Amino acid sequence: MGESMAPMIDRFGRHITYLRVSVTDRCDFRCVYCMAEDMIFLPRQSVLSLEELDRLGSAFVARGVRKLRLTGGEPLVRRNIMSLIGSLSRHLGKGLDELTLTTNGSQLARYADALTDCGVARINVSLDTLDPVKFRAITRFGDLAQVRRGIDAADRAGIKIKINTVALRDINEDEIADLIRWSHGRGFDLTLIETMPMGEIDADRTDQYLPLSLVRARLSQLFTLDETDYRTGGPARYAKVRETGGRLGFITPMTHNFCESCNRVRVTCTGTLYMCLGQEATADLRAPLRASASDDYLHAAIDEAIARKPKGHDFVIDRDEKPSVARFMSATGG
Repeated sequence: MGESMAPMIDRFGRHITYLRVSVTDRCDFRCVYCMAEDMIFLPRQSVLSLEELDRLGSAFVARGVRKLRLTGGEPLVRRNIMSLIGSLSRHLGKGLDELTLTTNGSQLARYADALTDCGVARINVSLDTLDPVKFRAITRFGDLAQVRRGIDAADRAGIKIKINTVALRDINEDEIADLIRWSHGRGFDLTLIETMPMGEIDADRTDQYLPLSLVRARLSQLFTLDETDYRTGGPARYAKVRETGGRLGFITPMTHNFCESCNRVRVTCTGTLYMCLGQEATADLRAPLRASASDDYLHAAIDEAIARKPKGHDFVIDRDEKPSVARFMSATGG
């Protein structure tokens, strides 16, 4: 059935070729811009089984998804996660170009070699500071030394690493140049991300929000940033840092949205399809998954959802407004 199935094209003519799947809402960190400290996680029976996640991912590959990214929460805390990654890896070279994940790095020392064995060639690691005390404050529970051991293990295993850093006013804005030098010195690309208004997080996001236009202007006083047309399939726009030779990405949903070229959809661990990270338009894929052993209902639900993919997000950061999106980033997987 796979090769002859119609590709997913939305009403704005955008081809959907990139799927992000949150395999769990659970995480061993509680990053201050992502979660509340006292998070209540989903009951396990609400979460798709690994077999259902495999079936779901396979259905999207049959519809033209070329890049599949596993996210969370923290994907590597999901029990038996390597069995899912190993199963999905059968699609590599058979429609799927890349199987990858975004991780906080806490479990990488344990899983790096197994990931390589499954064909995972590239990962994103979320890292907002190189200061152990600050790292504990940002993540609430995290151990920077453990994360750095994991990054080292993935590097030794031959996995290409990109560091993702959320730019946070008064927290890590004075460290960004050092993060660039460290990442590029290790041979890692670095992408800076603006904080997004998602979920009530026990803090005021206007206090956290740091526009990347300002960050870039500051960096331009320290480095020579040469524009490139390099793309990885996601929303980042990359510059080459002449002094380090490394790439620096900017993800700017607030100051400059990237909606016109959006090729992505996201599925949560409960089987809810989000056609846009910054909108509440959804489709339930768990019901058709469980309704029949055939994927016919599932593909019909996917078609209906893609036809409703919005043109763009509604992100606004305003001190007097509720978050633009009520759900937590960890529920959707970024």
